[in-house]
Amino acid sequence: MELHGRFGKHADLFQSIGLEKSADQYWNLTPAELIEDCIILGEGMLTDRGALAIETGEFTGRSPKDRYIVKDAITENAVWWGNINIGFEPAKFEALYARMLTHLAERELYVRDVYACADVAYRMNIRVVTELPWSSLFAHNMFLRLEGHELEDFLPEWHIVCAPSFVANPEIDGTRQHNFAILNFSKKMILIGGTGYTGEIKKGIFSALNFILPYQKNVLSMHCSANIGQEGDTAIFFGLSGTGKTTLSSDPNRRLIGDDEHGWSASGVFNFEGGCYAKTIDLSEEKEPQIFQAIRFGALLENVGFPRETSTPDYTDSSITENTRVSYPLYHIENIAMPSIGAVPKNIFFLTADAFGVLPPISKLTHEQAMYHFMSGYTAKVAGTEIGITEPSTTFSACFGAAFLPLHPAKYANLLGEKLAGTDIKIWLVNTGWSGGSYGVGSRMKLTHTRAMITAALKGKLDGVSFEKMPFFELAFPTSCEGVPSDLLNPRNTWADKSAYDQTAAHLATKFVENFEQFASQTDQNILSAAPKVLV
Repeated sequence: MELHGRFGKHADLFQSIGLEKSADQYWNLTPAELIEDCIILGEGMLTDRGALAIETGEFTGRSPKDRYIVKDAITENAVWWGNINIGFEPAKFEALYARMLTHLAERELYVRDVYACADVAYRMNIRVVTELPWSSLFAHNMFLRLEGHELEDFLPEWHIVCAPSFVANPEIDGTRQHNFAILNFSKKMILIGGTGYTGEIKKGIFSALNFILPYQKNVLSMHCSANIGQEGDTAIFFGLSGTGKTTLSSDPNRRLIGDDEHGWSASGVFNFEGGCYAKTIDLSEEKEPQIFQAIRFGALLENVGFPRETSTPDYTDSSITENTRVSYPLYHIENIAMPSIGAVPKNIFFLTADAFGVLPPISKLTHEQAMYHFMSGYTAKVAGTEIGITEPSTTFSACFGAAFLPLHPAKYANLLGEKLAGTDIKIWLVNTGWSGGSYGVGSRMKLTHTRAMITAALKGKLDGVSFEKMPFFELAFPTSCEGVPSDLLNPRNTWADKSAYDQTAAHLATKFVENFEQFASQTDQNILSAAPKVLV
């Protein structure tokens, strides 16, 4: 066995993960070295702009039903067990891990030392052990990077062991099928096998932080983007896929803290990551110039199609997957906050793509409504996005990231309430979806209008205008906003058939109430009181 690359006095995988031997080990290689290895191994190609393009194989997205948490003394009475957090026996973990180590003993390995959490008070040192060079490049891009001298005495707190070629046997290993991602809080380890999808690496650590920070350190962990204005004011943006979280936080007049994962401590907001993992389907330089220009040497493109015999990505090509992605380090974007830390936020935006056309394009929430809508995490899928969907379909994802929450959503909502208590922080619900009718009848909100409303909120230009309340949801919306037609602000007025609006609004309100029933027994009454008012 040979060691290559940069490694410190603790570069010993036996001490770290119990691996007695392996083929050659490559420690902390540069992006250029990893890209070269990918090309030599036939694992990828360079695009015309210098990015590395790869295909992740069988899995082009996360597999939520195959994500497990080891049920032990730390987690048994703390984790919100169910369809999202599936328990795994400690003994099964040990047996599966032993089989993985045997598998890895015959392979070359790439080892990367990185960390999560830009705030040094919450820093988590991570060692990522992978079979593939592009998996290591992904870790370099997405986690926070160390200076050269920091590698000498690096001691990992958590380990990620990623072996896409290791196939589990469900009958022996206790998994559902051949792929898996398993978190073990006692061993501080994440095992990933049977899948090459890189998002499992980043979301594994996000899930770990979603347990550790709220449960042990009273820090609110958030699936959100964040930026800072020229006056030093911080804003955060929550939203599920397709609601505009990345697009709307990319503002040339504001510095980006991060686009996906953050913590909110007593001192402010900090990024968990050192990079961005952006969707690229239908990407264009005109619509999203920052992301487009960040796709250069060092960036990792996943599952993007190419016209035959060219090296120019076709971002409209969804033949491999709709979930085409790119990872790149934050320094690929010029307008960023360094370090990735901001003050306590002055404005919070909940983004929803309401395909029913019911919610106002912007409304101001009370603190109680904020906690309710935070726990609800609403957006809507439209016809044609998934097989079997022929009309708008409600989607609720608690705290805008249910798939990554080990704790009950009320824990995160109550922490949000604590952060808001006694402050003048403003919370806005922004509908980036439809107006003038549901999907198929109405039209999608113009990005220019949404940006104008968010800018007005950030600059305090909505403070002096009058507000009205919509029926059922009792959401307060402004009657005027600079750069936005006034008749757009009241959703009911945009519908030709007002009776149809009322019926659709009542239907959506009922869906909210029905969804929240799963949380009611562990939720404070002040949050429950903010539910939409529906006739029983």
